[in-house]
Amino acid sequence: MRAVIGDKLVVAGRHVGEPAQQALVLAVEGENGEPPYLVRWEWDGHEGLFFPGPDVSVEHYPAVPGA
Repeated sequence: MRAVIGDKLVVAGRHVGEPAQQALVLAVEGENGEPPYLVRWEWDGHEGLFFPGPDVSVEHYPAVPGA
């Protein structure tokens, strides 16, 4: 898995009907875009270091000029 700052990590729900959880990548702590990632969780805003498992996907977003 590779991510950059600004990407979203999406954690699949673990039970039927459970929504996915999303986190914004704030910093990449691993080499070459690999985990761990410092993230901010959308559902409650808390930040922490995250080591994604196999149930996580990355949504890549284009860089915003001047950001």
